[in-house]
Amino acid sequence: MQFPESWLREFCNPPLTTQQIADTLTMGGLEVEELRPVAPPFTKIVVGQIKEAVPHPQADRLRVCQVDAGQGALLNIVCGAPNARAGIKVPCALVGAELPGGEDGKPFQIKLSKLRGVESQGMLCSARELQLSEDHAGLLELAADAPVGADVREVLKLDDALFTLKLTPNLAHALSVYGVARELSALTGAPLKEPAFAPVRPAHDAMLRVRVHAPDLCGRFSGRVVRNVDTRAKTPQWMVDRLARCGQRSVTALVDISNYVMFEFGRPSHIFDHDKIHGGLEVRWGAPGEQLKLLNGNTVTVDEQVGVIADDRQVESLAGIMGGDATAVSDETRNVYVEAAFWWPQAIQGRSRRYNFSTDAGHRFERGVDPSQTVEHIEHITRLILEICGGEAGPMDDQVLRLPERKPVTLRVARAAKVIGMPLTAQQCNDALTRLGLEVAAADGTLTVKPPPYRFDLTIEEDLIEEVARVIGYEQLPTTPPLAPITAKLPPEGRRSRFAVRRLLAGLGYQETINFSFVEESWERDLAGNSDPIKLLNPIASQMGVMRSSLFGSLLQALKFNLDRKAERVRLFELGRVFMRDAAVATTDTTVRGIRQPMRVAGLAYGDAEGLQWARKAGPVDFYDGKGDVESLLAPVRAQFKPAAHPALHPGRCASVWVDGCEVGFVGELHPRWRQRWELANAPVLFELDLEAVTQRRVPAAQPVPRFQPAERDIAVIVADHVAHDAVLEAVRSAGGQLLRDAFLFDVYKPKQAVAGIAANEKSMAVRLTLASSEATLTDEQIEAAVATVVDRIATQLGGRLRG
Repeated sequence: MQFPESWLREFCNPPLTTQQIADTLTMGGLEVEELRPVAPPFTKIVVGQIKEAVPHPQADRLRVCQVDAGQGALLNIVCGAPNARAGIKVPCALVGAELPGGEDGKPFQIKLSKLRGVESQGMLCSARELQLSEDHAGLLELAADAPVGADVREVLKLDDALFTLKLTPNLAHALSVYGVARELSALTGAPLKEPAFAPVRPAHDAMLRVRVHAPDLCGRFSGRVVRNVDTRAKTPQWMVDRLARCGQRSVTALVDISNYVMFEFGRPSHIFDHDKIHGGLEVRWGAPGEQLKLLNGNTVTVDEQVGVIADDRQVESLAGIMGGDATAVSDETRNVYVEAAFWWPQAIQGRSRRYNFSTDAGHRFERGVDPSQTVEHIEHITRLILEICGGEAGPMDDQVLRLPERKPVTLRVARAAKVIGMPLTAQQCNDALTRLGLEVAAADGTLTVKPPPYRFDLTIEEDLIEEVARVIGYEQLPTTPPLAPITAKLPPEGRRSRFAVRRLLAGLGYQETINFSFVEESWERDLAGNSDPIKLLNPIASQMGVMRSSLFGSLLQALKFNLDRKAERVRLFELGRVFMRDAAVATTDTTVRGIRQPMRVAGLAYGDAEGLQWARKAGPVDFYDGKGDVESLLAPVRAQFKPAAHPALHPGRCASVWVDGCEVGFVGELHPRWRQRWELANAPVLFELDLEAVTQRRVPAAQPVPRFQPAERDIAVIVADHVAHDAVLEAVRSAGGQLLRDAFLFDVYKPKQAVAGIAANEKSMAVRLTLASSEATLTDEQIEAAVATVVDRIATQLGGRLRG
């Protein structure tokens, strides 16, 4: 919300400086985001009138002008502007004048000079040279009644300031100059100039038939016909200037009048070409498939969720958002229909975003616009039209269907004092609310307020407490140290922090990446096997249209980015949230109904396993490198790895990761199909785990140092080819009993053809057993018995046998 200080002071003029007004508004909840002058400083620039303009004798594009600048004698000034002609009044910079914005940031000084042999005694200025706008097409033409020789700053009222407010959505009543003035009056106590809207006497009895079919869309609809207007009339300069200082360029007189009243009183309105309306108007919800060409040139398709204004043939306007091109006023328009309505905020909210644009009208209506003054504001618009464009006004048509219920809100003074944190009396609260123009009834330590029709934000007690605090002044709040004891919150020992997980991965050589949760739909289909991803209603880019259910796509994209920049060895990881459909999830403070959002940790390794070094031969990473990193990440928890299938991973080099009987993730090489599609020279190894499983850890328990020497025995067992390493070790551990301290595989022998003792479909697996007792040194009999038990278990459970 931008407006000039001079306009604000017309409604409320407190004895404060510009900066003090800005500070007052900010402390009152209306944050002044920017405060800047209308024009930068400049000196000795006056109103000059061109008396004569003749071609330059040495240059076709230059003119030699005789200018009356109020200095007595005419000034000889060379000018290259295409609109330099006799009779017009323009800004004239005298010799010695300082213009803003030199190349080095310092003021540019005008000196006596010669241009192509002709002396120039000053400079005629454009709007851009004075930094009033970007218009550099020609000289800035001033009003014909501007006094020659007068200071341009005074003529154009450039000693003014522009306020830019950053308003929160609950401050819709301050989306106008009058609304801000009303707040300033309440905050400072300065009197507020309330406008008077004298009714315009009708000059004819023509009315447009209007039917409102949707009271839940439109609660009040007002309008009138104005005949014989001159749409080619020029907008007064004072209105053009005010609109420009609100950030709105001048269009035509009728459009300017509508915009002017919107900035002045926060009332969006629309002016139809009456002669282009077929029959009458209907206010209703749209029908599926109906189309409308808007004033901005876009053609949109509406449905039953979008409000429209239609005539007997077609839709003519998006209700509360933007008018249609078919009934727009033009230079040929003679009769107009002026409309102002109350649109329910919930009926307007979100509709503009469906069509990827926003309007000032929609911005106001979706927050709430005063429904009580539609007639008064149309009277104001009508009077401006008659003054600027002429014409004859018809009678007012005002249809009131259903207006917002003004429910009383009760404030407990004791509660307000507790929330605000300072002593308050009922009189202080009453005065603060009364200054805001609220109707207050006091009784037994409570105040009951009936919100005015322009305050849609006053619905609960906390809203009134906020009003009391900001009117009394946040700067009045006492500085009170906190009384609550501060105790350190120690993390449980059975969990590691996310920071610890990051440090562990960094120690393994991985670097963290942070990516968007929005990804390409093809990534979900190809890499996650998700045919029904969660789609965004309004994606920030076409290639970021769905929510991810896997982190693999983001890591592969980061890998490709690094490889395209000649990286040879890449290690990446990410901790991030994924999004999956789950009907069992209900809406809470941290969840959304139907969507599960777990945290995952994923990693990617590509290139040499160890990097370039002299001690080992270089080789690309493989499945076992990734498996080792996963084991290190989960340690001291021992995970199980089972053959599995994953859409993103190699069908023969992929394993699911299990902890305590639960599947927690996957590890494997990238599928050859996706490796080819991503144009990767080698296959990267990827893993993805539930972060909850990674952050869980078992607290170590102290054990005495073994007093007795352990014994080690190696056994070689022959099993079928399909028997996995995990199956063998599981059988060993289940049979080892209390004496078994450790067991690990150290050799696998698979002959190319059948040999003595080993068939073609068999293999030999060598396992080292570590046996010990905490009570005494093991005897040979105990050791042999334990080994025999292990061999028997392998034989009965896996069909294996001891190798001879």
